[in-house]
Amino acid sequence: MSALFRNRTFRKLFIATIASQLGTVVGTMAFAYYLVERFSGRPALATTAELMYSLPTLAVFWIVGVIADLFDRKLIAAYSDWIRAGLTLLLLVFVHYDWIVPCFLILFLRSSIAKFFGPAEMGLLQGSIGHDQYIQAAGLNQIVSGMFMLFGMSLGAAAYHFIGIEGAIVVDGISFLLSGVLLMRGDFPEEARLPNGTNRFRDLRLPLLIQDFRKGLQYIAGSRLLLALISGFLFFGVMNGTFAVLPIFTMKYKLSPDHYVVHSSMITVSLGIGFLLGSLIGPRLIARFTRTPVLIAGLFAVSLLLAGLGMADRVQVYFVLVALAGIVLAPINIALGSWMPQLVPARNMGRVNALIDPVMMLGHSAALGIVALAFPAWISVTGLHYGLALCTAAIGVIYLCTLPRLVRVYSDCPS
Repeated sequence: MSALFRNRTFRKLFIATIASQLGTVVGTMAFAYYLVERFSGRPALATTAELMYSLPTLAVFWIVGVIADLFDRKLIAAYSDWIRAGLTLLLLVFVHYDWIVPCFLILFLRSSIAKFFGPAEMGLLQGSIGHDQYIQAAGLNQIVSGMFMLFGMSLGAAAYHFIGIEGAIVVDGISFLLSGVLLMRGDFPEEARLPNGTNRFRDLRLPLLIQDFRKGLQYIAGSRLLLALISGFLFFGVMNGTFAVLPIFTMKYKLSPDHYVVHSSMITVSLGIGFLLGSLIGPRLIARFTRTPVLIAGLFAVSLLLAGLGMADRVQVYFVLVALAGIVLAPINIALGSWMPQLVPARNMGRVNALIDPVMMLGHSAALGIVALAFPAWISVTGLHYGLALCTAAIGVIYLCTLPRLVRVYSDCPS
């Protein structure tokens, strides 16, 4: 892993990505607390805000990957940050006057622009490190994710408590500006920035976008292994969508109504601790057993832990089970995160990465929509946990029935 940090290009990209994530996490968590506290009688608003983060994927997914593969990925990622910084200023104004509908509109626009960052960043990463470093980079990314889970909600709660929602939004804007500056100063290889040569935006036409998008679909459809992996992301989206609001809802409406802010933050801390531990053992597990068994066994284990979370009636038990779930989830994410760059060539990485997002967000948005409509009238917090357990078990069954056979068929692909 030390070799990664000796790579100056990777170092700047890594710090820029952390800054961009920080700008997203702090404001998102603070805004959730703002909605839950100021509009406590309308829990659907918090779910609606989460929809504003997920729905844009379904609106722009067909273009973001094509843009990342045709144009300069460095500029795309940097301007994605800077445009979000400008939109954050508008959000600050609307929050000041409690104009909720315009706030949701800005959240939608900001999330739409953010979708251009991921495919461009993934392409830059793929072209800046060696093939033998993908598992290490994926493990490092999981450690960062664990840190954000460990401190993200706590940072959001602390920002909301000490500097208010407006101060948290200012932190958002500064983080986006810093990320853009670091990206612009990064010396990325030309093959990472422009894998398909130089193209001009003025030459961009709708038929070209549709043609390139179709090529991405054809590429995925031509690899049954890649198609099987991506199909599971629909259920991952359901998990992410439900868990986006579940910590706050679990504490406020079931386990700790009087101390839900503190305890919901501690849920994320427990999950973050688990992710950190799992990120340390994940690469070793994959090296020992390969990706396929780690992925399948991990999914079934997580489904059992989610069912246990639904049955938990004490805060302390819930924290322990969440930490165990984090330990198991980290190797799953490392397996998937390191597999994709090895399966997909650089010229198609943007298209493939952009097509994964809408599959996930379809499940994400569907889950949030169901929660917004059904909670708490028709489905309880316990029912949400059981639903997540079933979805996770379903992913495990899909992968169990497809991946071992396909890995044998595609024997030249790393497993």
